[in-house]
Amino acid sequence: MVRALEIDRVGHGGVCTARWPDGRVVFVRHTLPGERVGVRVTEERGRYLRADAVEVLRPAPQRVPPPCPHAGPGRCGGCDWQHVDLAAQRGLKAAVIRDQFAHLAGLALEPEVLAMPEAPGGLGWRTRVRFAVGEDGSVGFHRHRSAQIEPVTRCRIAHPLVEDLGVTRRHWPRTTAVEVAVGVASGDRVVIVHPRGGVAPGDVPPLDAPAAVLVVDQADRPTSRHRGRAVVRERAAGRDWEVSGGAFWQVHPGAADVLVRTVVAMLRPRPGECALDLYCGVGLFAAALAAAVGPAGLVLAIDGDRTAAADARVNLRDLTTVSVRTARVDGRLLGRLPAAPDVVVLDPPRTGAGREVVAALARLRPRAICYVSCEPSALARDTATLATFGYPLERLHAFDVFPMTAHVECVGLFARGSDVPDVRGAPSPRGGTKYSAD
Repeated sequence: MVRALEIDRVGHGGVCTARWPDGRVVFVRHTLPGERVGVRVTEERGRYLRADAVEVLRPAPQRVPPPCPHAGPGRCGGCDWQHVDLAAQRGLKAAVIRDQFAHLAGLALEPEVLAMPEAPGGLGWRTRVRFAVGEDGSVGFHRHRSAQIEPVTRCRIAHPLVEDLGVTRRHWPRTTAVEVAVGVASGDRVVIVHPRGGVAPGDVPPLDAPAAVLVVDQADRPTSRHRGRAVVRERAAGRDWEVSGGAFWQVHPGAADVLVRTVVAMLRPRPGECALDLYCGVGLFAAALAAAVGPAGLVLAIDGDRTAAADARVNLRDLTTVSVRTARVDGRLLGRLPAAPDVVVLDPPRTGAGREVVAALARLRPRAICYVSCEPSALARDTATLATFGYPLERLHAFDVFPMTAHVECVGLFARGSDVPDVRGAPSPRGGTKYSAD
C-alpha cells in the first residue's frame, strides 16, 4: 500500500521524517524536507516505521535526477542523497549535526559543512570500496537494511582507479566480498578477496588493470594465495605513506591533507610538548604532531589494530620522537602512560571513544583534545561527557568527505576549563620514558 505523507525534516542516517496518521514517526528514504511523497512501509516497529518514497507528488527545489541508475527505493543502499543537489546535501548534513548536538549534548550550534576538492558532481572520489558478492558470483552492494545484493556494473562514486580494474564486470565464484584500495598519487591498486569457504587460485579472475591480489581466510588473515605486494603508497601532509591492504586510510583523496591541517591549526602543539595520538592508524596525525612539538617533544601513538600499528612504525621510522604501541585504547591503558600528554588527538571508530576513555583522558589533564569523528551522534555523546569532566567544546569544523552519502566528518576542539573536576581513581602517569616499538 502506498500512502501520501508530508515530509517534515531531515533525520539521522540518510532519512527524512514524517508522521503516520496515528502519530507515529516514519523514517523515509529518498525524499527531502518539504516534499509530499507516496511512501511504502518497509519496516514497522512499535513506536516508528521505516519507509521508501516511491512517488514524488510535490518535489523540493533541491531535488535532482540521481546520477546512478542503481539509486532508488529497494535498490543499492550505498548512497543516501543522490537525488539531492550537492550544496543541499551539505545543508542536510549541517542540520543533522545541529540536531544531534542539541539532543545529545545540549548545545546550540549552527555548523557549516565545507566542500572538499572532488571530482565534478561529487562522483569518482572513493578510493576504498568493498563490493559484496552474491552466491552466483555477481558483484554489487547490499540493499538498504538487507542481506540482498544489488548487482552493479559501475559505482559512480568509486575513483576511476577502482573502476579501471573491472571488478564489477567479473564473475567471482566462492567469494563473499571483494575489497579494493587504490593510491591516487602512486597508482597502486590492491584487491582483497574474501572467500566463501575455500578459494582456489583459478577462482580469482583476471583484472583489467595491474593490481596486487590478496586472498584472506574467514578470519581476514592472509593466505599464501596472493600476487604482488598488498600495499598502497599514499602521499599526504608532505610525506609518503605505506598502507597495507585493508588498513584504514581516508577514502576521499583530499581528506588526509585537510584533516591534518585542521587538527594542527586547532590544537596548536607547542615545541617540547608531549602529544598523544589515540587510534593512530598508520600514523598520519602522529607525524604532524612530531613536526610541531619538535626534537624536544614526544609523541605517543596507539592503535589496537596490529596491521595499522605495524604500518605506523614503518611510516614513522625516521621520527625518533615518536613511539608507537599496539594496544587496545581503554581506561586501564591510559592510566598507565609513561608520560602525561599536553595535547591529544582522538580519532576513534564510528561508535566513539565512550565514557571510560573520556574519563581516563580527563585524569591526564591535557590542555586540549582534538576529536576527529565520522559519526555526529557519537561525537555529540562524547562531547557531553567531556563537558562533565571540564573539557567543553570550543570549536567544531565539518567537512563533506563523503558526497552522495549521509556521512560527514567533524573535527572538534575541547579545551581544559578552569573548573576541571578533581577526577580520581587512576594512578598518575610517570614521566621520562618512551614506549618501546612493540
